[in-house]
Amino acid sequence: MRLEAERERIGLWLPVTLGAGIAAWFALPSMTHWIGLLLLLAGGLLGGLLLGWSSRLGRAVAVACGVMAVGMLLIWARALWVSAPVLAAPVVTEFSAIVDRVEPLPAKGQLRILALPQRRSDLPPRVRLTLRSEQAVDLVDGETIGVRARLMPPPTASLPGGYDFAQRAWFDRIGAVGTVLGEVSRAPGSGRAAPPLRARLSAHIHGQVEGSAGGIAAALVTGDRGAISQADEEAMRRSGLAHLLSISGLHVTAVVGFAMLLTMRLLALNRRLALAGYVLPLAAAAGALAGGGYTLLAGAEVPTLRSFIAALLVLIAFLMGREALTLRLVAAGALIVLIWRPESLAGPSFQLSFAAVTAIIALHESRAMRVFLARREEPWLFRLGRGVAGLLITGLVVEVALAPIALFHFHKAGLYGALANVVAIPLTTFVIMPAEALALLFDSVGLGAPFWWVTEQALQLLIGLAHGVAEAPGAVAMLPSFPSWGFALAVFGGLWILLWQTRWRRAGIVPLVIGAAALLAQPRPDLLVTGDGRHIAAALPGGSYALLRDRAGDYIRDTMTEAAGVDAPLGALAELDHVECNRDFCRWSQGEGAVRRVILATRGRDRIEGADMAAACAAADVVVSDRWLPRECVGRWMTIDRDSLAETGGLALYLGETPEAVAALKAGDEHPWRLPPQLSGNDEAVPTADLAR
Repeated sequence: MRLEAERERIGLWLPVTLGAGIAAWFALPSMTHWIGLLLLLAGGLLGGLLLGWSSRLGRAVAVACGVMAVGMLLIWARALWVSAPVLAAPVVTEFSAIVDRVEPLPAKGQLRILALPQRRSDLPPRVRLTLRSEQAVDLVDGETIGVRARLMPPPTASLPGGYDFAQRAWFDRIGAVGTVLGEVSRAPGSGRAAPPLRARLSAHIHGQVEGSAGGIAAALVTGDRGAISQADEEAMRRSGLAHLLSISGLHVTAVVGFAMLLTMRLLALNRRLALAGYVLPLAAAAGALAGGGYTLLAGAEVPTLRSFIAALLVLIAFLMGREALTLRLVAAGALIVLIWRPESLAGPSFQLSFAAVTAIIALHESRAMRVFLARREEPWLFRLGRGVAGLLITGLVVEVALAPIALFHFHKAGLYGALANVVAIPLTTFVIMPAEALALLFDSVGLGAPFWWVTEQALQLLIGLAHGVAEAPGAVAMLPSFPSWGFALAVFGGLWILLWQTRWRRAGIVPLVIGAAALLAQPRPDLLVTGDGRHIAAALPGGSYALLRDRAGDYIRDTMTEAAGVDAPLGALAELDHVECNRDFCRWSQGEGAVRRVILATRGRDRIEGADMAAACAAADVVVSDRWLPRECVGRWMTIDRDSLAETGGLALYLGETPEAVAALKAGDEHPWRLPPQLSGNDEAVPTADLAR
């Protein structure tokens, strides 16, 4: 009976079941598990058929199991299709390469390039290199260069719950990352080719608007975020405005909408076209062309392509006379993206964008919201207040929907994002983007300066808003890494509430509450150890953390604070009263109350004989080192050194009555990026002299 009442909504679960199959492949570690789940799904499909294809329940079970199996096979086949060799170990080498793509990072004074090594069968076919801007100022796509670089395999997550670049690099077919050492040798005549339109447009915008404001202006047009300072980007993220920096639904919708509106106004002046009914189809075609051009200009990244696909579906619905913004549209867009790029499901971009759109449409399809926003005879001030209240309610619902996703991936979520977006979205949509478009248009005749001034002032206002919200007390909620099953339950419960219409949607509250409880009840780790063993963060009684090596860079500090779920500067262990340090070791007790664990961590580089270390190690519960420890060194509970870290990756230790260690790498993980085909990178070649001839 329930399914019969919800028959029009059952189709919305197709992308959910497809995504569940993809997610299961990512979550399960080995081929045995994948095949086992496929067999279970085959059994479920047969069970659905036994219930009867004429039965709605039987059809739903059979289709759900079949589509989930298709999702698993789809991502498995995709992972095998993109297979490419990966560098086995760090190496310093020289090689010639063709520049496939250049990404300027002016805020850091750097360039990032995707290079294709030539005549080096011992190197991966695609490597990502970082170099200083002065090393190759006018480097362009397609140029042949010779470099000496320090290369390393794509890094895995340094701590549990951290960002796993190795996974993303696998699907991008990047086999190594590195830094260019010394000068870049360039083939004769290099640098004379004109940079691509996207690069020229970004450079033009940076020339008109300086600093982070220019970086945001370029991001809105070309997707180039390299000129945004780290402080301003962090403020945008903490204030809940970071979505404005990634070209997605808001930006593509604005471009398509403005193109359609302008075309309709112009074509309506022609009576013959208007009476013949050609205005709307032609305006839709103009919007599609404008959206497609904008997508190509922005680099055709996955979020932009996803938004463009959704915009095309909306235009088709308009032309068919159907209601455009519905959950069926969202489901169709999600299906297309998952079939085209199934790996995108694992990234926060896909999850955040579709969660936001689903929450918005489900809210505005609800009877209460329709009644509240319905047009009525009332003073304009009341209408304005009702509209602002609608925006605020929508923002709050979106923030609630996105909070578990943001906390799972980034360990932080902005609490005032709804309020900030009430100002930022209209400012961006109706002031910044139109002014910037007019500035670029009038630059062709040298009259764009006034529009650039308006753009810059509005961007400065946006940046000021971001900093004001980000620095407000309690602006950001931070939580440590929490179990994937809790996140999965929260997502399932949210989807159950959003996609169904009848009363049984309330059942989604149960998994949602359980998932939220797992999220909120997760304790902070007592000790964090990075995958290389060099950096250790220890919890302090006041809730903050301290680092073993206080000279650690910003990246390590940010990684540690995210994994720990704290929003405070990290102190130095050696400066604390309860920590004893000498040249080679630091020793302290960790824990609260009666449960105290003794930690011994190495920090020197000198060799120490095993006999000299044996007594100190035996007196410690946990021994941590970034070196190979002698066999005489054994801690009472756990001994962590280079050998063990190679198997576990970074660790989060919980030192309660029953101590527990959570590893970044799963035992027996057989995903392709964990066991890739490897290349040595040791077949030295010296191409720089050849290029100079």
